[in-house]
Amino acid sequence: MSRAPLPAFHDDLDGCFAQAWRLLAEGVERGRSGFHLPALATLGAAGAPRVRTVVLRAVDPGAGTLRFHCDRRSDKAAEIARNGACALMAYDGATTVQIRAEGLGTLHTDDALADAAWAGAQPMSRVCYGTAPGPGTAISAGGAYALPDADEAPALGRPHFAAVVVRVAALDFLYLDRRGHRRARWDRAGAEPWTGRWLVP
Repeated sequence: MSRAPLPAFHDDLDGCFAQAWRLLAEGVERGRSGFHLPALATLGAAGAPRVRTVVLRAVDPGAGTLRFHCDRRSDKAAEIARNGACALMAYDGATTVQIRAEGLGTLHTDDALADAAWAGAQPMSRVCYGTAPGPGTAISAGGAYALPDADEAPALGRPHFAAVVVRVAALDFLYLDRRGHRRARWDRAGAEPWTGRWLVP
């Protein structure tokens, strides 16, 4: 039984970079993609790492940014506001690719970017931001919280909504294939262009 040919990016550093951004962008559109729900790591108040899943909402390869949304009452919003250093990681079994992105997250709450992100949010997503009490609050039973109905959600949810834009400073791409794994990393500092190199997987 013959295997599929190795992908064109297999020994092409620039091709790997383009593939990484293509897969991330695909993750925004395809809910079944492994890149739709990356894990986000931030620094807690005591300096310990905190990890949770977020939904990837936008990717801008030209600017090198990723966007997700959160409740501004959440721990992750407070952590990003205090120290924007963060990392995202996702693995997609269908493509056997892992992507890690490290950078600086910026919280947007009451600006044009947040307004546009809220306007583009699905009705069910808007309902989630109207949860009472807020995320992480201790409650007496599993269901002891309330969600607004769809009509109330715009008014109740918007004050709690935040968009987070991560300016990626380091991107790590790992492709797994028994004929030869490939790993590459790209870094940039400030306005400098990306610099890439191969790494041992």
